[in-house]
Amino acid sequence: MSESSAAAAEAVAARFEELYGSAPDGVWAAPGRVNLIGEHTDYNDGFVMPFALPHTAVAAVSRRDDGVLRLHSADIGGPVVELTVDGLAPESDKRWTAYPAGVVWALREAGHAVTGADVHLASTVPAGAGLSSSAALEVVVALALNDLFALGLRGWQLARLSQRAENVYVGAPVGIMDQTASACCEAGHALFLDTRDLSQRQIPFDLAAEGMRLLVVDTQVKHSHSEGEYGKRREGCEKGAALLGVDALRDVPYDDLDAALARLGDDEEVRRLVRHVVTEDHRVEQVVSLLESGDTRAIGPLLVEGHASLRDDFRVSCPELDLVVDTAVSAGALGARMTGGGFGGSAIVLVEEGDVPTITKAVEEAFAAAGFKTPRVFEAVPSAGARRVR
Repeated sequence: MSESSAAAAEAVAARFEELYGSAPDGVWAAPGRVNLIGEHTDYNDGFVMPFALPHTAVAAVSRRDDGVLRLHSADIGGPVVELTVDGLAPESDKRWTAYPAGVVWALREAGHAVTGADVHLASTVPAGAGLSSSAALEVVVALALNDLFALGLRGWQLARLSQRAENVYVGAPVGIMDQTASACCEAGHALFLDTRDLSQRQIPFDLAAEGMRLLVVDTQVKHSHSEGEYGKRREGCEKGAALLGVDALRDVPYDDLDAALARLGDDEEVRRLVRHVVTEDHRVEQVVSLLESGDTRAIGPLLVEGHASLRDDFRVSCPELDLVVDTAVSAGALGARMTGGGFGGSAIVLVEEGDVPTITKAVEEAFAAAGFKTPRVFEAVPSAGARRVR
């Protein structure tokens, strides 16, 4: 554990003791994620390729056996929120507390005897930036409770339960990628994940060793998956799969895409959604092949292709994200695309190490000229998944 991580764990533990009057039973951390490629494919049973960020949600937690759940966030502030585990019900809470409370509900609904907890949370994952701050919050609570109640659940199982918490308790129709990335990623690797069966391969992804960097550009345009547009895309994909007679769009072969689109007739909205998902799954497989063959720089054009598909077919981009991609590529980036669910959030930019200052400056100047809020730019380093830190 790094010195900064150790200091963060100590700070969260100290604040827990101030709030609850005794030291926590332990401290856990779970990261946000960047998705290298594979957007809006996870709820279509497709392929994704995320990696974990060094930014984490940290939770100091103690077990309770009296049915009481007490929650506090350093980032939200305010008083401790007290709930009862027997009173937890889906979509009953529209506050931040729905995320950790939803995990408790999901664990109990699955038959696990979670009898209460005291929780204090702090996070360095930027909220609303498309970097899975909510998944990090869910997974860190799930892991803590898994350890404290000796549930014996594996990372992928914690991810499934965390996804259920967000789908059912919070009411956001997210796929499985974010929670699995937070729970299962390894440092120095990207996670090639088949979201149908949750089979995983850790793909080495050490850009620094090859003289490259991956920048995250947080546009600071906020989004919410609980609002309607994300759900509309998912419903459209399900409609496309039904019209094509397949279980999910993952089952449409890339080589048969033109024939599939022809079968959809004049429904242009569904045609666009189907085209994005099928071509995006293909791009994930291409990126995996290139990384495994050591041709990392060649993934750049695939990132740009993916952004164009998200912008034009899936229509989840925004002017700020488009400006990042267009500016970065014009300034010499190897590739760039939006990452995350869209409607704001962040873009990723693959650059040669020596070009970081030039491309960062170009993006910042373009935002200033457009009258946009100054973006936050930082390097994304593939980091470890959820773990106990104290």
